[in-house]
Amino acid sequence: MAAVTLKGVRKVYSNGHVAVEGADVAIGDGELMVLVGPSGCGKSTLLRMVAGLEEVTAGSILIGNRDVTQLEPRDRDIAMVFQSYALYPHMTVEENLGFGLKLRNKPTEEIAKLVKEAAQVLDLTSMMERLPKQLSGGQRQRVALARALANKPEIIVADEPTGNLDVASTQQVFGILRGIADNGQTVVVVTHDAALAARADRRIHIVDGKIAETTFRGGEQRQRQGR
Repeated sequence: MAAVTLKGVRKVYSNGHVAVEGADVAIGDGELMVLVGPSGCGKSTLLRMVAGLEEVTAGSILIGNRDVTQLEPRDRDIAMVFQSYALYPHMTVEENLGFGLKLRNKPTEEIAKLVKEAAQVLDLTSMMERLPKQLSGGQRQRVALARALANKPEIIVADEPTGNLDVASTQQVFGILRGIADNGQTVVVVTHDAALAARADRRIHIVDGKIAETTFRGGEQRQRQGR
């Protein structure tokens, strides 16, 4: 997998609004990091810049030793999971898991293998012929996570992945994200959920587009940066 490094990353919109100011972040290979802060603080914008969905005004983003600042999302080897699941309603679970692989022209045998492996990790094997409307919210989010895993990305980023889930499903998704990171995948999550933040290796607190504080797992270390 790969580490993610942000160097002086800044985002200014055309109306002059500064969404992110001078972000310097080093996310370790296989680390589960969460971005927390009040609504509108810039955490989702920062995540979207890492994924390539927002342009960077200044600074640079590296994945491993690659400068990906100007690369398209498809060239960054990142998979993104959204709060809204973003599943294709007319496709079965199996078809949803394999759709991205088909777009990348992967061989049929490889697609079947990767889909099967992802389904096993997320405990979806018995649901492969179901449509999204036949699944609960938690099951749909597991499909979205499995689809991300099936693509074997270097990085997984998730924007409020438990925002639409009940408590039981939220706990299940927490465990899955923690397990993905423990298996060596780098995971970056935006969340308002204190329980998920507590299970991360590191929490970055963002206030008014600036990194205000970094809290390590267990709260044993704190590091303040200039605001």
